[in-house]
Amino acid sequence: MARVATRSQRATAADAWSLAGRLVTSWAFLLPTLIFFLGWQLYPVIRVLWLSFTDYHYLRTDAPVHWVWFQNYADAFRDPLVWRGLLRAALFTALFLPGMIFIPMVVAVLVDRVRNPKLATIYRVILLIPSMIPGPLIFVLWKWLYSYNIGPINYLLVDVLGLFTLRNAPRWLGDPTLVFPSLAVMEWWWGLGYHTMFFLAGLATIPRELYDAARVDGANEWRIFWHITFPRLQPILLVLVVLRFGTAMAVIDEYLIMGGFNRALPTYTWTVYMWDLGFQLGDWNQSYAAAVGWIGALAMLIVVAGLFWLFRSRD
Repeated sequence: MARVATRSQRATAADAWSLAGRLVTSWAFLLPTLIFFLGWQLYPVIRVLWLSFTDYHYLRTDAPVHWVWFQNYADAFRDPLVWRGLLRAALFTALFLPGMIFIPMVVAVLVDRVRNPKLATIYRVILLIPSMIPGPLIFVLWKWLYSYNIGPINYLLVDVLGLFTLRNAPRWLGDPTLVFPSLAVMEWWWGLGYHTMFFLAGLATIPRELYDAARVDGANEWRIFWHITFPRLQPILLVLVVLRFGTAMAVIDEYLIMGGFNRALPTYTWTVYMWDLGFQLGDWNQSYAAAVGWIGALAMLIVVAGLFWLFRSRD
């Protein structure tokens, strides 16, 4: 009996050491990700939140930092540039989001019906080419395409088709009424392949028997799409709508490259205003810029919560 108890104790001790070894190994693999998350994600969020409650100015190196509580937020709520910037971002989002969602959905349905495997692969590769190009290169390329004087688009409209003259040619990035549609078209082209892959993955999970049974029952293609395809793509829709809503509301790189800091253009949204405050104007009032950023982020979170409710499961 004593030998049996000793063996049992040894087995228990070995299991404990084995469990401890697995825990150490698991944490060793998780540690780089955890350090990255804490240092690159969590700390900046907490730091910006702290800044928003102070009077911190980056270029005031000798001035002490004081705690001002909600003063920055009160000033931001009274600032017309904040509300104008949020409205401009919302207008761009309303223009950007439908095309970014429904155009790839239609393209995915068309590509999914290609039965030749090689041809379907070629289509997928072609669609993915724009998403492989770095963002700054995309912006510079389209800024050249939209150029008033030397852009290929205006060259085609003026010199080739004769639809406009040099005096009335469209100013794609200088006209307040054209700049948002121009940027939306660029974003649609850039994200077409990436978003199409999402929908193709969703379409691959739908059993083909459902389509065959619907066709046997006499359903046309529109009814098949609306009653079979669309409901089963709603989880993909939720993911893409939430992600792209956040992307559209927080756009800044495109605005800085295409419109700069011109407050007369719609591209001067709340994100550009925040950057302008923090790194361009005066002594870089980064505490006030942080408050503007948090107001924009909270507004986005409220809309995202509404989107989750809208796309909630009704099963």
